[in-house]
Amino acid sequence: SGKTTLMRMLCGILQPTEGMVRFDGHTVDTEAYRACLGYLPQDFGYYPDFTGTDFLLYLAALKGLPKGQAKRRTEELLELVALQDVAKKKVKTYSGGMKQRLGIAQAVLNDPSVLVLDEPTAGLDPKERVRFRNLISSLAQDKIVILSTHIVSDVEYIADEILVMRAGGIITTGTVDEITGDIRGCVWECTVAPREADAMSASLTVGNIHYAQDGSAIVRVVAQQRPHPSARAVEPTLEDVYLYLFQEQSGGLPVSRTKAEAGRDAIARRKGARRG
Repeated sequence: SGKTTLMRMLCGILQPTEGMVRFDGHTVDTEAYRACLGYLPQDFGYYPDFTGTDFLLYLAALKGLPKGQAKRRTEELLELVALQDVAKKKVKTYSGGMKQRLGIAQAVLNDPSVLVLDEPTAGLDPKERVRFRNLISSLAQDKIVILSTHIVSDVEYIADEILVMRAGGIITTGTVDEITGDIRGCVWECTVAPREADAMSASLTVGNIHYAQDGSAIVRVVAQQRPHPSARAVEPTLEDVYLYLFQEQSGGLPVSRTKAEAGRDAIARRKGARRG
């Protein structure tokens, strides 16, 4: 959708064909901008034979931290990301979650005002993802954290504002409550026979099918119209929003209107409501 491209432009790795990136009056090509920035790329590179401590000290030197400050900061961060017990072990022995936590540590070595994280939880098991989300939440207390992900649960619990991108453009933005509120009345659950559930899955946008022990099927559907006589409206989630905005089958947005137009309409309605 363009998430990584946007992140790379924010960090000055790619030059935009139009427009300009600024933070606090500084453009991306200045040292003042880079001093405010911390970055964890999607493909985080590391030196496998370095220990965790050596790796952070090396990057601290590249960032220009004085030796004493670099040592103190390295110890603080290894404790913050819960790697103090493996600080003297080589990075190649770390699990995927440990490497990602080391990546966070290197990104905040210079205590940046803006922290950019590109798909930081990809490939992590549920326990490590929860640990990582909690770490990001703690960092966000005094920093702007820009996080890209396709894993809905990663943003549902920690994001103050969400931007949904498609084909390089932002199609909607807002808080979790605002975005889910935009599709309230478009998410349904109904109890049907398994054969009906299969038919609904083929013709509608079905988010989930649960086959019960009594032989029935509970189907969650994203659609503007009631999809079945037994359907009842339920509260939408971010996953439902994703399905609604990206669905290509019938039962969703009218064909004559694009997802981007619908997203802009929703944003305009919310702004109008706040002004009113």
